[in-house]
Amino acid sequence: MIRLFLLLSLPLYILDQFSKSWIVQHFKLYDTEQEVIPGVFWLHHASNTGVAFGMFNGTQNANYVFAAVSLAALIFIYVMNGKGLFPGKLSRTAVALLVSGVFGNLTDRLFRNHDGGKLFDGTFFDGYVVDFLRFDFGFWPFHPWPSFNVADSCVVCAAILLAVASFVETPTPVKKSTK
Repeated sequence: MIRLFLLLSLPLYILDQFSKSWIVQHFKLYDTEQEVIPGVFWLHHASNTGVAFGMFNGTQNANYVFAAVSLAALIFIYVMNGKGLFPGKLSRTAVALLVSGVFGNLTDRLFRNHDGGKLFDGTFFDGYVVDFLRFDFGFWPFHPWPSFNVADSCVVCAAILLAVASFVETPTPVKKSTK
């Protein structure tokens, strides 16, 4: 599992943080956007203090609540891994993706401020998650699709892989030693 974290989670976390920092440097919050694929895909800078699809965005104490949820999810993953509930390649890959996604958005939530979006400027829990990928395929439910980032993509791919793994992998519970 450590190997997966080093080879998958860490590079994706770095890509997530690098891409968000690049967006913050090159795009003003909600002000500019760059059309990449005409009429379909844009880069822009959006803030999100909520969760998926912008739910609870801007609500009071959202960062505290969702930071706690993120930490609880990481603890849950650690405990379930110790119990052998991620036995195969699919579920372990999903866990590695999930960890990188949770850490990527948690880093933003804890340290990215609203005064320019820079990381680690002395503020804590005043942050927001940077979303920057915007798609509109012109039909429901993709008209337009809510903005997202690399970490969000990791979480969604992890959920899909965990769902598939739940049908094809059999958990092997860790046996307790008897003394």
